[in-house]
Amino acid sequence: MKVVLFEPQIPQNAGNIVRTCSITGSDLLFVKPLGFKTSSRYLKRAGLDYWDGVDVEMISNLEDYLENTTSPFYFFSSKGTATYTQIAYPKDAILIFGSETSGLPEKYHQKWAEQFYTIPMKPGKRSLNLANSVAIVLYEGLRQQNFACLN
Repeated sequence: MKVVLFEPQIPQNAGNIVRTCSITGSDLLFVKPLGFKTSSRYLKRAGLDYWDGVDVEMISNLEDYLENTTSPFYFFSSKGTATYTQIAYPKDAILIFGSETSGLPEKYHQKWAEQFYTIPMKPGKRSLNLANSVAIVLYEGLRQQNFACLN
């Protein structure tokens, strides 16, 4: 599977997600602009030595990327109505997460509303930490595949 971070802002979250991608064999895609430099010591420290072996890609236009992919993709947002457990995750799923500060732009909600999912939370709460959200969703997809890629 591939994890997509749309304009991430916090280097420590991105570094933790690198670790999660490394231990699960998942690819990682950053959508620019980033709220940090890839040389950030916080990013490097959070990712430790897990950067090796993670296929990291940078793009500038998520919409173009999605319109040209053949893989199924899913957005995760506190504004989604269906839960992340309702997806039957294929091995080539693209999992898209919004910025920590502003989420995903409304244009994606409008264009692909049926592909928006949420992680249930108590009412009135804003959102889970980005790195935690990625881990929850990614591991649900791996669980559905009996963790085959981890053997």
